[in-house]
Amino acid sequence: MAFPEELKYSKTHEWIKFNDDETATVGITDFAQHELGELVFVDLPAEGDSMSIGESFAEVESVKAVSEVNGPVDAEIEAVNADLQDNPQLINEQPYEAWFVKVKNITAKDELMDAAQYEEFTKKEG
Repeated sequence: MAFPEELKYSKTHEWIKFNDDETATVGITDFAQHELGELVFVDLPAEGDSMSIGESFAEVESVKAVSEVNGPVDAEIEAVNADLQDNPQLINEQPYEAWFVKVKNITAKDELMDAAQYEEFTKKEG
């Protein structure tokens, strides 16, 4: 399982890549997609929506169940990856390239883990 060093991680298995202090890209981790299984549907938010830490901003449906994708930070959604709606399997194939949203005006990022902390966290979860 991959844990890219340049990313930060949430306890609900989202990754976030900070482009700078103001903007970032968000997706779900390799651990999350592995646990969910084959993804068949993604429900994404609209541009301009708010994201709140720990609150659902999207849903993914796998052959097993429907799961919420939670905000790893407080932010405003600047862009949505519409490609995922037509090809949700991209998340299974490349979880760290298949981003869900790009966000701006980021706050409340103190609870994020680095790669080593997240790897330890997943050992306890699995």
